[in-house]
Amino acid sequence: MAKFLFYRLLQAVFVVLAVTLIVSFAIRLTGDPAVMLAQGAGSITEADLERIREALGLNQPFIAQYLDFLRGLLVGDLGRSFMGGTQVSDLVGRALPATLALAFASLFVSIAVSIPLGIKAAVSRGRWPDQLIRVLSLIGLSFPNFWLAIMLVLLFSITFNLLPPSGMEGWSSFVMPAATMGIILTATNVRLVRTTMLDTLRSQYVMVARAKGLSNTVVLYKHALRNCSIPLITYFGLQFGGLLGGIVVVERVFNWPGLGTLAFEAVAARDYPVLQGVITVLSLLIITINLLVDIAYGLVDPRVRKD
Repeated sequence: MAKFLFYRLLQAVFVVLAVTLIVSFAIRLTGDPAVMLAQGAGSITEADLERIREALGLNQPFIAQYLDFLRGLLVGDLGRSFMGGTQVSDLVGRALPATLALAFASLFVSIAVSIPLGIKAAVSRGRWPDQLIRVLSLIGLSFPNFWLAIMLVLLFSITFNLLPPSGMEGWSSFVMPAATMGIILTATNVRLVRTTMLDTLRSQYVMVARAKGLSNTVVLYKHALRNCSIPLITYFGLQFGGLLGGIVVVERVFNWPGLGTLAFEAVAARDYPVLQGVITVLSLLIITINLLVDIAYGLVDPRVRKD
């Protein structure tokens, strides 16, 4: 087990280094922050721009800037925003809870919907409920999340004025963003639950449970679902990591005060430290979640620890 953990942690370190290096390089292709800071200041010479770059540390070679970032990352210092001078860690710390809350809400919606539908599709294999659920899941997979978000705003905020169109103002603000992400996730999860349940329902212990005269509900939810929960939990855990990355666009549509909105504002302002900090924190979260899932799976299945 110690060897298994060592290799997983080593892989995580290399992934963090690769992600931060690519992000640090790529964001410097978006433009010069000195020009953004100089806008509205009247006539600006190249010497003025150079002084701004020197004050921001942008006159150093790229590798020196990257190493400075890594040294700060080791002690939890993500630098300061170019635009306001605020610590990036403070900005990320204020936005992170909103992103996590929305991610958990979206995953809860998906699990609450996909498990009953997946079980129903498995039990009704080949009949019209199964066909209908599979068609609906395929349609759900075809929806771009930003399009679905816009349609929900037009329907429930503008047409019927039932829900707030943007912001985070209470439980009602969670409905549309969580539904947007939940529907997309449900389309995938229904198929997974259906496939897993079909394999489980053919197992001998399920046949024995039915032969004992147990009700269909007890057989499905107490025996079959419990025994196929390991791959489902593993997938849901991995999916939560991917959800953090995909939630960025949805946050922007709903003006959600999370990491996605913060990242978009940083891109518009060419605020390198903020964008770099947001992507790094999201990457660390995804890597941590995947690592925990790997460890949990290794504890459950000894064969995984040998890989």
